[in-house]
Amino acid sequence: MKTCVVIPAYNEAKEIGRIVSGVRSQGIPVIVVDDGSMDATSRIAREEGAQVLRNETNVGKGSSLSRGFAHALAQGYDAVVIMDGDGQHDPLDIPSFLRAQELTGCEIIIGNRMQEAQTMPRLRYLTNRFMSWLISCIIGQKIPDTQCGFRLIKKEVLNRLSLRTRKFEIESEMIINAARIGFRIGSIPIKTLYRDEKSQINPFIDTLRFIRFIFCSAFLRREV
Repeated sequence: MKTCVVIPAYNEAKEIGRIVSGVRSQGIPVIVVDDGSMDATSRIAREEGAQVLRNETNVGKGSSLSRGFAHALAQGYDAVVIMDGDGQHDPLDIPSFLRAQELTGCEIIIGNRMQEAQTMPRLRYLTNRFMSWLISCIIGQKIPDTQCGFRLIKKEVLNRLSLRTRKFEIESEMIINAARIGFRIGSIPIKTLYRDEKSQINPFIDTLRFIRFIFCSAFLRREV
């Protein structure tokens, strides 16, 4: 299965080189979508061997991922692994996603951080638990960590989805829309490396944005 890694990144010069290097050491191509960074994110990613797509302004994670997906599909990849650019995801977990997809046949595999929940900041843990419960109820599939950005997506899913959200809601939008089409979603445990970085997610504003999106998805159902 021809696979690449797509990394949306905004001001991640501190970690992006280590991440790209860790992925490239496994022989997997990397596409970094620099979302208007004001630091050396693009330069460092290129130096480590990544293809870099740069947004001139900060347009959001959703828009950056959509651009990365389109680029990956145009290059003929069969699957995309998404990783965050802040260093929380371990490149050594990528083979586990590939094995899980091969064994289960699920078109989406999502990382599950809940087995090591004691290391997660409390507010983030509570938000994730609530959102995971709510989305699992909506789609009729149990997903323990719907907000994890570390995931594998087959090209069949990307070709069918019409993604509209521009910010962090894209992670929920992918799951809900894919499940409605009939795609299967699996999960695997992953390691998460929490450092002193400040999350780009605003726990209040983005949670309200998530809830508004899910309400519209559940009750004002749109075509995909």
